[in-house]
Amino acid sequence: MLHYSTFIHGSSKEWVTFVHGAGGSSSIWFKQIRSFSKEFNVLILDLRGHGNSKPKLKDSFNSKYTFDNITNDIVEVLNHAQIKTSHFVGISLGTILIRNLAEKHPERVKSMIMGGAIMKLNTRSQFLIRLGNFFKSVVPYLYLYKFFAFIIMPRKNHKSSRLLFVNEAKKLCQKEFIRWFKLTSEINPLLRFFRAKDTKTPTLYVMGEEDHLFLPSIRNLVLNQSHSSLFVIENCGHVVNVEQPEVFNAITIQYIKNKI
Repeated sequence: MLHYSTFIHGSSKEWVTFVHGAGGSSSIWFKQIRSFSKEFNVLILDLRGHGNSKPKLKDSFNSKYTFDNITNDIVEVLNHAQIKTSHFVGISLGTILIRNLAEKHPERVKSMIMGGAIMKLNTRSQFLIRLGNFFKSVVPYLYLYKFFAFIIMPRKNHKSSRLLFVNEAKKLCQKEFIRWFKLTSEINPLLRFFRAKDTKTPTLYVMGEEDHLFLPSIRNLVLNQSHSSLFVIENCGHVVNVEQPEVFNAITIQYIKNKI
Protein backbone atom coordinates (compact mmCIF):
# COMPACT_ATOMS: atom_id res chain seq x y z
CA MET A 1 0.00 0.00 0.00
CA LEU A 2 1.05 3.60 -0.57
CA HIS A 3 2.79 5.48 2.21
CA TYR A 4 0.44 8.04 3.76
CA SER A 5 0.03 10.32 6.76
CA THR A 6 -3.08 11.70 8.45
CA PHE A 7 -3.63 14.83 10.52
CA ILE A 8 -6.73 14.49 12.68
CA HIS A 9 -8.83 17.52 13.57
CA GLY A 10 -10.38 17.72 17.01
CA SER A 11 -13.97 18.18 15.87
CA SER A 12 -14.33 18.32 12.08
CA LYS A 13 -15.74 15.26 10.28
CA GLU A 14 -14.57 16.50 6.87
CA TRP A 15 -11.56 14.97 5.14
CA VAL A 16 -9.28 16.62 2.59
CA THR A 17 -6.98 14.35 0.57
CA PHE A 18 -3.95 15.77 -1.26
CA VAL A 19 -2.61 14.13 -4.45
CA HIS A 20 0.72 15.27 -5.88
CA GLY A 21 1.90 15.03 -9.48
CA ALA A 22 4.49 12.90 -11.29
CA GLY A 23 7.98 13.36 -9.90
CA GLY A 24 6.76 15.01 -6.71
CA SER A 25 5.77 13.63 -3.33
CA SER A 26 3.52 14.50 -0.40
CA SER A 27 6.20 16.96 0.75
CA ILE A 28 5.06 19.49 -1.90
CA TRP A 29 2.04 20.19 0.34
CA PHE A 30 4.16 21.48 3.25
CA LYS A 31 2.70 24.98 2.80
CA GLN A 32 -0.86 23.62 2.99
CA ILE A 33 -0.85 21.14 5.88
CA ARG A 34 -0.89 23.62 8.76
CA SER A 35 -3.68 25.78 7.30
CA PHE A 36 -5.87 22.88 6.22
CA SER A 37 -5.41 20.82 9.40
CA LYS A 38 -6.76 23.76 11.42
CA GLU A 39 -10.07 23.30 9.59
CA PHE A 40 -10.31 19.66 8.44
CA ASN A 41 -8.90 16.18 8.76
CA VAL A 42 -6.04 15.86 6.28
CA LEU A 43 -4.65 12.90 4.33
CA ILE A 44 -1.44 13.16 2.32
CA LEU A 45 0.04 10.29 0.35
CA ASP A 46 2.98 9.37 -1.87
CA LEU A 47 2.04 7.86 -5.24
CA ARG A 48 3.73 4.60 -6.18
CA GLY A 49 7.46 4.94 -6.70
CA HIS A 50 7.45 8.45 -5.19
CA GLY A 51 8.51 9.71 -1.77
CA ASN A 52 8.25 6.87 0.74
CA SER A 53 6.08 4.66 -1.49
CA LYS A 54 8.81 2.38 -2.78
CA PRO A 55 8.14 0.29 -5.91
CA LYS A 56 6.53 -3.05 -5.12
CA LEU A 57 8.22 -6.30 -6.12
CA LYS A 58 5.47 -7.00 -8.66
CA ASP A 59 6.21 -3.62 -10.31
CA SER A 60 9.67 -4.94 -11.17
CA PHE A 61 8.02 -7.45 -13.49
CA ASN A 62 5.20 -5.20 -14.67
CA SER A 63 6.41 -2.04 -16.38
CA LYS A 64 2.85 -1.01 -17.37
CA TYR A 65 1.24 1.63 -15.20
CA THR A 66 -2.29 2.84 -15.97
CA PHE A 67 -4.33 5.71 -14.61
CA ASP A 68 -6.85 3.18 -13.32
CA ASN A 69 -4.41 1.12 -11.27
CA ILE A 70 -2.75 4.23 -9.83
CA THR A 71 -6.22 5.57 -8.96
CA ASN A 72 -6.99 2.27 -7.26
CA ASP A 73 -3.89 2.77 -5.11
CA ILE A 74 -5.52 5.92 -3.73
CA VAL A 75 -8.81 4.12 -3.07
CA GLU A 76 -6.90 1.42 -1.20
CA VAL A 77 -5.49 4.07 1.15
CA LEU A 78 -8.95 5.60 1.68
CA ASN A 79 -10.34 2.18 2.58
CA HIS A 80 -7.47 1.38 4.92
CA ALA A 81 -7.85 4.74 6.69
CA GLN A 82 -11.65 4.20 6.80
CA ILE A 83 -12.33 7.44 4.93
CA LYS A 84 -15.70 7.04 3.20
CA THR A 85 -15.78 10.48 1.54
CA SER A 86 -13.28 13.26 1.06
CA HIS A 87 -12.63 16.53 -0.68
CA PHE A 88 -9.62 16.19 -2.98
CA VAL A 89 -6.86 18.65 -3.77
CA GLY A 90 -4.47 17.87 -6.64
CA ILE A 91 -1.64 19.48 -8.53
CA SER A 92 -0.60 18.89 -12.15
CA LEU A 93 -0.91 15.19 -13.06
CA GLY A 94 -2.55 14.60 -9.68
CA THR A 95 -5.62 16.41 -11.04
CA ILE A 96 -6.03 13.70 -13.68
CA LEU A 97 -5.99 11.04 -10.98
CA ILE A 98 -8.58 12.92 -8.92
CA ARG A 99 -10.83 13.37 -11.95
CA ASN A 100 -10.48 9.66 -12.72
CA LEU A 101 -11.35 8.81 -9.11
CA ALA A 102 -14.48 10.95 -9.38
CA GLU A 103 -15.42 9.04 -12.52
CA LYS A 104 -14.83 5.58 -11.05
CA HIS A 105 -16.02 6.27 -7.49
CA PRO A 106 -18.18 9.42 -7.52
CA GLU A 107 -19.67 8.58 -4.12
CA ARG A 108 -16.23 9.04 -2.52
CA VAL A 109 -15.52 12.54 -3.88
CA LYS A 110 -17.30 15.51 -2.26
CA SER A 111 -15.44 18.18 -4.24
CA MET A 112 -12.32 18.57 -6.38
CA ILE A 113 -9.74 21.34 -6.28
CA MET A 114 -7.53 21.17 -9.35
CA GLY A 115 -4.30 23.16 -9.06
CA GLY A 116 -2.30 23.58 -12.26
CA ALA A 117 -4.82 21.26 -13.86
CA ILE A 118 -4.02 19.24 -16.96
CA MET A 119 -7.17 18.68 -19.00
CA LYS A 120 -5.79 19.16 -22.52
CA LEU A 121 -2.36 18.96 -24.14
CA ASN A 122 -1.62 21.74 -26.60
CA THR A 123 0.78 21.47 -29.53
CA ARG A 124 3.83 22.34 -27.44
CA SER A 125 3.06 19.85 -24.69
CA GLN A 126 2.33 17.14 -27.29
CA PHE A 127 5.76 17.82 -28.79
CA LEU A 128 7.39 17.54 -25.36
CA ILE A 129 5.80 14.13 -24.83
CA ARG A 130 6.98 12.87 -28.23
CA LEU A 131 10.45 14.19 -27.47
CA GLY A 132 10.44 12.47 -24.09
CA ASN A 133 9.30 9.18 -25.59
CA PHE A 134 12.15 9.33 -28.10
CA PHE A 135 14.83 10.00 -25.49
CA LYS A 136 13.43 8.35 -22.34
CA SER A 137 15.55 5.20 -22.58
CA VAL A 138 18.83 6.82 -23.65
CA VAL A 139 18.99 10.14 -21.80
CA PRO A 140 19.26 10.23 -17.97
CA TYR A 141 15.74 10.98 -16.80
CA LEU A 142 16.82 13.87 -14.60
CA TYR A 143 18.03 15.81 -17.66
CA LEU A 144 14.64 15.29 -19.28
CA TYR A 145 12.82 16.26 -16.10
CA LYS A 146 14.85 19.47 -15.71
CA PHE A 147 14.12 20.33 -19.34
CA PHE A 148 10.37 19.70 -18.96
CA ALA A 149 10.30 21.68 -15.70
CA PHE A 150 11.90 24.66 -17.40
CA ILE A 151 9.46 24.56 -20.33
CA ILE A 152 6.45 24.34 -18.00
CA MET A 153 7.82 26.83 -15.43
CA PRO A 154 10.15 29.16 -17.37
CA ARG A 155 10.07 32.45 -15.43
CA LYS A 156 12.31 33.65 -12.61
CA ASN A 157 9.42 33.60 -10.13
CA HIS A 158 8.86 29.90 -10.99
CA LYS A 159 12.37 28.97 -9.84
CA SER A 160 11.33 27.69 -6.40
CA SER A 161 8.76 25.39 -8.01
CA ARG A 162 11.29 24.07 -10.53
CA LEU A 163 13.86 23.37 -7.83
CA LEU A 164 11.33 21.67 -5.56
CA PHE A 165 10.14 19.31 -8.27
CA VAL A 166 13.62 18.55 -9.59
CA ASN A 167 14.83 17.75 -6.07
CA GLU A 168 11.87 15.42 -5.55
CA ALA A 169 12.44 13.80 -8.95
CA LYS A 170 16.01 12.91 -7.91
CA LYS A 171 14.47 10.30 -5.61
CA LEU A 172 13.05 8.40 -8.60
CA CYS A 173 15.05 5.81 -10.49
CA GLN A 174 15.28 5.65 -14.29
CA LYS A 175 12.97 2.62 -14.52
CA GLU A 176 10.33 4.31 -12.39
CA PHE A 177 10.49 7.47 -14.48
CA ILE A 178 9.98 5.40 -17.65
CA ARG A 179 6.98 3.59 -16.13
CA TRP A 180 5.33 6.91 -15.34
CA PHE A 181 6.25 8.46 -18.66
CA LYS A 182 4.55 5.59 -20.48
CA LEU A 183 1.28 6.82 -18.96
CA THR A 184 1.33 9.53 -21.63
CA SER A 185 0.25 6.91 -24.18
CA GLU A 186 -3.23 6.85 -22.66
CA ILE A 187 -3.53 10.47 -21.60
CA ASN A 188 -5.13 11.99 -24.72
CA PRO A 189 -8.24 9.75 -24.96
CA LEU A 190 -8.74 10.03 -21.20
CA LEU A 191 -8.59 13.83 -21.27
CA ARG A 192 -10.95 13.96 -24.26
CA PHE A 193 -13.44 11.90 -22.26
CA PHE A 194 -13.10 14.19 -19.22
CA ARG A 195 -13.63 17.31 -21.33
CA ALA A 196 -16.69 15.83 -23.03
CA LYS A 197 -18.38 14.71 -19.81
CA ASP A 198 -19.76 17.31 -17.42
CA THR A 199 -18.97 15.87 -14.01
CA LYS A 200 -21.54 16.52 -11.30
CA THR A 201 -18.82 16.84 -8.67
CA PRO A 202 -18.22 20.45 -7.57
CA THR A 203 -14.87 21.45 -9.06
CA LEU A 204 -12.64 24.46 -8.56
CA TYR A 205 -9.74 24.97 -10.97
CA VAL A 206 -6.96 27.09 -9.47
CA MET A 207 -4.54 28.17 -12.19
CA GLY A 208 -1.61 30.56 -12.44
CA GLU A 209 -2.02 33.32 -15.01
CA GLU A 210 1.47 32.41 -16.30
CA ASP A 211 0.61 28.71 -16.78
CA HIS A 212 0.88 29.11 -20.55
CA LEU A 213 0.63 25.40 -21.39
CA PHE A 214 -2.57 24.57 -19.53
CA LEU A 215 -4.57 27.68 -18.56
CA PRO A 216 -6.17 28.37 -22.00
CA SER A 217 -7.82 24.95 -22.14
CA ILE A 218 -9.15 25.28 -18.58
CA ARG A 219 -10.73 28.64 -19.44
CA ASN A 220 -12.65 26.94 -22.25
CA LEU A 221 -13.50 23.91 -20.16
CA VAL A 222 -15.28 25.76 -17.34
CA LEU A 223 -17.53 27.48 -19.89
CA ASN A 224 -19.00 24.08 -20.78
CA GLN A 225 -19.16 22.39 -17.38
CA SER A 226 -21.93 23.56 -15.08
CA HIS A 227 -20.37 22.40 -11.79
CA SER A 228 -16.93 23.88 -12.47
CA SER A 229 -15.42 27.28 -11.69
CA LEU A 230 -12.02 28.88 -12.23
CA PHE A 231 -9.81 31.08 -10.05
CA VAL A 232 -6.69 32.54 -11.69
CA ILE A 233 -3.81 33.64 -9.45
CA GLU A 234 -1.82 36.60 -10.73
CA ASN A 235 1.97 36.49 -11.13
CA CYS A 236 1.92 32.73 -10.75
CA GLY A 237 2.95 29.75 -12.85
CA HIS A 238 2.00 26.08 -12.92
CA VAL A 239 2.61 25.01 -9.30
CA VAL A 240 0.15 27.35 -7.65
CA ASN A 241 0.26 25.84 -4.15
CA VAL A 242 4.02 26.43 -3.91
CA GLU A 243 4.31 29.80 -5.65
CA GLN A 244 1.31 31.51 -4.02
CA PRO A 245 0.44 29.39 -0.97
CA GLU A 246 -1.42 32.06 1.00
CA VAL A 247 -3.77 32.85 -1.89
CA PHE A 248 -4.15 29.17 -2.76
CA ASN A 249 -4.95 28.19 0.83
CA ALA A 250 -7.45 31.00 1.39
CA ILE A 251 -9.39 30.35 -1.83
CA THR A 252 -9.47 26.57 -1.55
CA ILE A 253 -10.31 26.35 2.16
CA GLN A 254 -13.21 28.75 1.67
CA TYR A 255 -14.40 26.75 -1.35
CA ILE A 256 -14.48 23.54 0.69
CA LYS A 257 -16.30 25.28 3.56
CA ASN A 258 -18.95 26.47 1.10
CA LYS A 259 -19.49 22.88 -0.03
CA ILE A 260 -20.02 21.43 3.44
